[in-house]
Amino acid sequence: MPDAAFADPRLAPLYDPLDPDRSDLDHYATLVDELGARTVLDVGCGTGTFACLLASRGLDVVGVDPARASLDVARGKPCADAVTWIEGDATTLPPLAVDLATMTGNVAQVFVTDEAWAATLAGVARAVRPGGHLVLETRVPERRAWLEWDRAHTHDVTELDGVGRVETWTEVTEVRDDVVSFRSTYVLGPAHEVLTSDSTLRFRSLAQVTASLGAAGLDVVDVREAPDRPGREHVVVARRRPDRAAS
Repeated sequence: MPDAAFADPRLAPLYDPLDPDRSDLDHYATLVDELGARTVLDVGCGTGTFACLLASRGLDVVGVDPARASLDVARGKPCADAVTWIEGDATTLPPLAVDLATMTGNVAQVFVTDEAWAATLAGVARAVRPGGHLVLETRVPERRAWLEWDRAHTHDVTELDGVGRVETWTEVTEVRDDVVSFRSTYVLGPAHEVLTSDSTLRFRSLAQVTASLGAAGLDVVDVREAPDRPGREHVVVARRRPDRAAS
């Protein structure tokens, strides 16, 4: 089940105005051009910012996400009519043969179990044409980003049209090996309505990510730093093997 931040109809419309700076997507747009992709599958597309950006540039884009509330937000954006929206995940896609699949943000880390991650990569590999690419980002575990996921570091207050004052913060609820759970709290408007969203991420090492991609028929060809978080995140580029069908 997707997190409430994306699936709750009261919270999904707040995602973009609470995080308006999406300059982190510029790097991915550059990679799309660099790889010569004209057809793109955006896995975990959320509220559709990246999918609509690519569609505005004339690309053929498919956005897939399990959160209906987020897709409802996505469908209201400019160029949304040029995107094919699918409510679901990478394991339930129709037949595709895209040049590139993307997993931006925390998408690659929401698959906590090895089984869910392997099934997702297998679905992505089936959707990418032989010789096509997958680009994903994943946080560097050694940086232990969750140490700053507390109220002192994350508390914020924003005034939003139609909502009023929105107070937010994040707190870690559990750390178990490389699996980190945390809760985001939202206090909305003059009524001070309190909503929460619980999330869990898996912090796989680069070696683990590389091995799991290889098992799915996707070979890592490049690893870069995320420009918006240098030293904190890897941007991994993998190519589907042209000489072997995806499993």
